[in-house]
Amino acid sequence: MKMYILIKENIPEGFAILAAAHASLAGYLKFKEEPEVKEWLLGRFYKVVCKVNTKEFEKAKGFEGNVVLTESALDNEEVAIVFKPRDEWPKPFKFYKLYR
Repeated sequence: MKMYILIKENIPEGFAILAAAHASLAGYLKFKEEPEVKEWLLGRFYKVVCKVNTKEFEKAKGFEGNVVLTESALDNEEVAIVFKPRDEWPKPFKFYKLYR
């Protein structure tokens, strides 16, 4: 079971790190009562952080169980999306690049 966090590729590294931290917490707070999150917390609570382009980001917003995060220091630009932990993921998630 994994939680995915997608960061837009044009976001400066410092803001990307901040966005990933905020996304993890936002995802937990939004979905903490969901059975998937309770199960996820009993395990190793894996998180996968990926870097995506604008087209991938926009498409990903259509997948259920997400929270979109903005950054006030970047004029409230959307910077990240966090997804509720789950076992099965839509096909595009297999192709997102890990953030390294």
